Amino acid sequence: MRTIDLSPLYRSFIGSDRLASYIDNATRFESQSAFPPYNIELLEENKYRISMAVAGFADDDITIEVQENTLTVTGKKPDDEKDAARKFLHKGISERNFERKFQLGDHVNVTGANLENGLLNVDLERVIPEAKKPRKIEIGNAAIEHKAE
Repeated sequence: MRTIDLSPLYRSFIGSDRLASYIDNATRFESQSAFPPYNIELLEENKYRISMAVAGFADDDITIEVQENTLTVTGKKPDDEKDAARKFLHKGISERNFERKFQLGDHVNVTGANLENGLLNVDLERVIPEAKKPRKIEIGNAAIEHKAE
């Protein structure tokens, strides 16, 4: 297992400790299970979709939460007595409980989610505030006034 000491980053990046936090979170999420499989798709310039294969799960079995730039998708199957009585000759469809976390970038919002044909689609969009968008500064003869003392 790899361990990365990020303390030098915290010491040398004044005001940018968020970068070190992102790296730290990424290494923590790396230890997640591979279930369920998923795709991340770029739909347009600032629109994304996460598609997860969740065969056997209903809408009520899945919870989607966003907290502090972390998207958490949790699937929990209710304990069903009739499933316990079933006898499988081969069980290749995994219906186990899961929790999958995704680190979202700044200004990325979840715009919707739907479950269709065993695929959970979570739509995301990056909405950049006007104050953060690049703006063109015209060069002109604007005078800077100085106070005479």
